[in-house]
Amino acid sequence: MTDIIPDVMRVVDIAAPGGPERLRLASRPTPRPGKGEVLVKVAAAGVNRPDVLQRMGVYPPPPGASDIPGLEIAGTVVAAGEGAAQLIGSRQCALVAGGGYAEYCVAPAGTCLPVPEVLRMTEAAAMPETLFTVWVNLFERGFAAEGDTVLVHGGTSGIGTMAIKLGTLFGLEVIVTCGSDEKCAAAIELGAAHAINYQTTDFTDAVQRWTEEKGVAVVLDMVGGDYVPRNLACLADDGRHVSIAFQRGPKAEVSIVDIMRRRLTLTGSTLRAREPAFKTMVRDEILETVWPYVEGNRLKPVMDESFPLEEAAAAHARMESGDHVGKIVLVLG
Repeated sequence: MTDIIPDVMRVVDIAAPGGPERLRLASRPTPRPGKGEVLVKVAAAGVNRPDVLQRMGVYPPPPGASDIPGLEIAGTVVAAGEGAAQLIGSRQCALVAGGGYAEYCVAPAGTCLPVPEVLRMTEAAAMPETLFTVWVNLFERGFAAEGDTVLVHGGTSGIGTMAIKLGTLFGLEVIVTCGSDEKCAAAIELGAAHAINYQTTDFTDAVQRWTEEKGVAVVLDMVGGDYVPRNLACLADDGRHVSIAFQRGPKAEVSIVDIMRRRLTLTGSTLRAREPAFKTMVRDEILETVWPYVEGNRLKPVMDESFPLEEAAAAHARMESGDHVGKIVLVLG
């Protein structure tokens, strides 16, 4: 490669737990890839809710991961460790456990996906975190299958918009909740079968009306707390409730009798701390099953707004405002 890899790089780090203003530009030594890893010269990095939680001091990186925020990147591979040299020079996007808000980032080769010509680097950087999360939780843990009706909260979030797009491709009827009529309209435009303004409508009643009292096969929930029993009321018999976050709290009261009588499944997962072998397995499934839609220009992320690396605080403020529709991305260079 002709790229000269500098010893020091620009990064965004967290000065102290707190608001967006705690993000600051800093210099760090450029990391070096180990066995099975690549070094990516980052063109863009996705901004996600876990980054905000990490900045607030409530979601620390897993052991061994970089303390620099950022869980997904896209760019060019400029160096590689043992077993990954074949990726040098290629355009890749990758799921990482941290370190994305930087000029260079180490990624496991097993979580890299090739960036096709039809994707801009900003779009590629907005794919891995939501795609891995939706695939694992909606399709693997939730067993969503063609013909199923599913309920997804946060319909215009990065996760929500990916669930709409991916669900539509795989024959799901996706119902979403949103916080305004404008966001509901945006979700319908993206392909949602039905969108419920949770500010003005009881979503449980709305789901039952829409499904003619049948309920949904799967609920993908990022709200938690008092939403959980309401979610269970939306489920059909043998339905699956999949938790991926708990914005309204980590505790809920549910009826065990109801779970038994209706044969409900309560499950959930976190992805960041999972071992590389698991993430590689998911990458392989996505590469075979989903990536042909990406390469064929049939699946792209919904993009909200891009910010330069030095304006990471503004990107976080945008996310926390709740006004965004789709993905927020940091751009380098």
